[in-house]
Amino acid sequence: MKKLLILASAALMSASAAMAQEMEETVLVEEAPISAQDARVNFRSNWFVSVGAGPQMIMGDHDRELDFKNRISPALDVAVGKWFSPNIGMRLMYSGLYAKGATQNDAFSTGEALKERPWHGYWLRYSKIDFMQLHIDVMFDLTNVIGGYKPSRLYGGVLYAGVGYAHTWNKPHNNSLSANIGYMNVFHVCKALDVNLDIRASVFQDDFDGAGGRRDFDGLLSVTAGVAYKFAPRGWTKRREVVTRTMYNNGAVNELRGEVERLVAENEKLERNLAGKSVTHKVVEYVGGKYIIYFPINVSSLSNADRAQLEMCANAIKSASKDTKFLIMGYADKATGTPEVNEILSRSRAESVRACLVNEHGIDAHRFVVQWKGGVDNMFYNDPSLSRVVIISPISK
Repeated sequence: MKKLLILASAALMSASAAMAQEMEETVLVEEAPISAQDARVNFRSNWFVSVGAGPQMIMGDHDRELDFKNRISPALDVAVGKWFSPNIGMRLMYSGLYAKGATQNDAFSTGEALKERPWHGYWLRYSKIDFMQLHIDVMFDLTNVIGGYKPSRLYGGVLYAGVGYAHTWNKPHNNSLSANIGYMNVFHVCKALDVNLDIRASVFQDDFDGAGGRRDFDGLLSVTAGVAYKFAPRGWTKRREVVTRTMYNNGAVNELRGEVERLVAENEKLERNLAGKSVTHKVVEYVGGKYIIYFPINVSSLSNADRAQLEMCANAIKSASKDTKFLIMGYADKATGTPEVNEILSRSRAESVRACLVNEHGIDAHRFVVQWKGGVDNMFYNDPSLSRVVIISPISK
């Protein structure tokens, strides 16, 4: 057992020391552009704001009665968004100002009769619709999807679609859900700046222009040109590649080998000193009203011979008053083993004795109180082997 303990300790020391001597060198591979699928995602990167302006034209129930030039009105776009990958992004956009059309029921009317068709079976007047649309668009960079991500590319084609909410500022204050689809031409001027040409079609509920019944929906076509500013950090890089190289200190390894050889030699010397000595093992001894059960070193189980000899102790307990309880206290010698091992060993010895008395000799388990002390100094005659015991003693009332 001594040999096993020494060798186990040596192995543990070797493993711990070797691990302590490991030197890890971490190499960060330089980041470089790669495919969109492997781009490293960072929530803080690739945010942008954009602004654009241009012409727009509403398509309502009576707008075809106007000349083309009288249907054109200015448009304004303001957006904030983020690209989550080189292929996919999202933006929140405000668009609007006003639209020019024609009305028969004076909704949004300017009060001026149509000059193109002053009389055509009914009166028509010009209308001006002050409105705004707030919409969320999901964007797909078709250039990157088809051709792969290339930071040096000057042009990008972005297809997008979205839904939103539209509201007219002037009476009759109509509200409508909206949907839109569009294509944006993106020209990469520099890392931080893009120039956009955005072509978009939007649809609203049929009565958004103040007249209903002739169409399933009202439409809006807009073409805006503008700029987008991209906040840093911007662009796409590949995921970090970390290479760990482990190196060992050979001098430390050789030193540990010498320590192991020393421990082995010490174990052999111990075995020579013990050679020829007879080892006797008493099981049960009655001393001063207490029963002492002896155990070999590092042993907590009972052999069949041990169980047979415990019968003397069991008979004495059975002959005592049934109200008498007994303390079963386990010990280990402090000279061998770690405190943790001795704690477990002393407890296991006490539990083994109780199990024998209860299960094999039929004594009520409630008559026993089990405790343990762990490793202790020499209890008798300065002999550590006499501290590897379990002591059974009656508990005074």
